Amino acid sequence: MISRSPAPVESGPSRFAGLPGDVSVSFEFFPPKSAEAAAQLRTTAERLAPFSPAFVSVTYGACGTAQETSLTALRSLIEQTSLPVAGHLTCAGASKAEVDAVAESFFEIGIRHIVALRGDARTPGSPFAPHPDGYRCAAELVEALARTGRFEISVAAYPEVHPDAASAEADLDNLKRKLDAGASRALTQFFFTPETFFRFRDRAAAAGIAAPIVPGILPITNFAQTSRFARACGTDVPSWMEPVFSGLEDHPGAGQLVAASVAAEFCGQLYAGGVRDFHFYTLNRAEMTQALCHLLGKRLPALARAA
Repeated sequence: MISRSPAPVESGPSRFAGLPGDVSVSFEFFPPKSAEAAAQLRTTAERLAPFSPAFVSVTYGACGTAQETSLTALRSLIEQTSLPVAGHLTCAGASKAEVDAVAESFFEIGIRHIVALRGDARTPGSPFAPHPDGYRCAAELVEALARTGRFEISVAAYPEVHPDAASAEADLDNLKRKLDAGASRALTQFFFTPETFFRFRDRAAAAGIAAPIVPGILPITNFAQTSRFARACGTDVPSWMEPVFSGLEDHPGAGQLVAASVAAEFCGQLYAGGVRDFHFYTLNRAEMTQALCHLLGKRLPALARAA
């Protein structure tokens, strides 16, 4: 009996082939807690700078718990790089005067862009309660910042609904209030399926939201840690992910390759759906974000080589 080989399957070019680099990117960092971590952040910022990000931002802990380290990191980025820098600012657990003072500190060191957030309760899992003399919500904070005329303002959006929201509709109404109060864009919480973003984008448009909604991209470099993050913020982790990442904890090199493959496919699907703005949660590491930006058509400059 003569066996026949299966007919060859013709494959087209990669979804990343020929991308013109028509994307805008931004990068999020967290405040370093040691001199070594601060040096790593500087190196990461330097390695990502050639992608000409629209901005880079530095997070701000619950109830301002990382306020000083955040301010130090912002100051370092401004002094040591030419990157456009945005500071996160929360209003949870602080009076209006205290929050306004932080915004003033940002302005004094050269910050002209704020990511305005309500913030969470100091104790994880506790219900949020506004400070008796504070801003009651992010929309009030945005309105106050906008009145100063000093800052560009970004806000947060939740494709899978904020855990404290009464409903998806109420959450979308809250996003619209923040944008109507003076914010120019929304940066989303991370999510793991392109359809999640596309449905949210369509719902936002139907609600009359015209401002850009930028997807937040979190590559999975540590599945257990990412799953904890996801549970805390109400993000669904697709069932297929656990077996894909299972057993890679002891094989970091292979884990990085798997994470890059999954994240690249994800970003490629978003691009195919019309997304041209990407906000990367870098976790203060450069390699993964470099690879994803490269695939999306943003090229790194060639390094000079010795003759």
